[in-house]
Amino acid sequence: MTSPLSLMMPCLPGTSLVAVAATLVEAQKQIDAALEDIGTVHFARFLMLDRSQANLQPQLKSAGTSDSLIIGVVTEYDGDFNAYIQDFVTQLGDVFDALLKFVVGGAALTPVINNVPAFQAYITVNDASQHIPNNSLYAAYPQTVQQILAAV
Repeated sequence: MTSPLSLMMPCLPGTSLVAVAATLVEAQKQIDAALEDIGTVHFARFLMLDRSQANLQPQLKSAGTSDSLIIGVVTEYDGDFNAYIQDFVTQLGDVFDALLKFVVGGAALTPVINNVPAFQAYITVNDASQHIPNNSLYAAYPQTVQQILAAV
């Protein structure tokens, strides 16, 4: 059975949307390779949101910084939450370290490889999927990623 993760990480005031985007672009190949290697992720994406916008879509301002950005990580995965997060720490710890420098409270979690329980606790608190009314999930199929890959 698939499980959702909708991690919302509020950014520090004065964060540059361009800097966050550049960090993600630079890490994209590593992220894709890790997701494939982990083998339990159905879907995954990073997204940027801006709390100051009615539609939450970030806008590039002339100064290039914002006080209201959120980095989102949205995934569907198989298996245990703690094992899933440990896989991410093991394979993408340096990517999360780079992203957490933009995030409120992120400095206390880095390097994530040395702060796994604190990182897991942070994710639990900031995972909208684990909190009412966002904690329901429709799943169109009961198969795991590995079962689906074996069938194709």
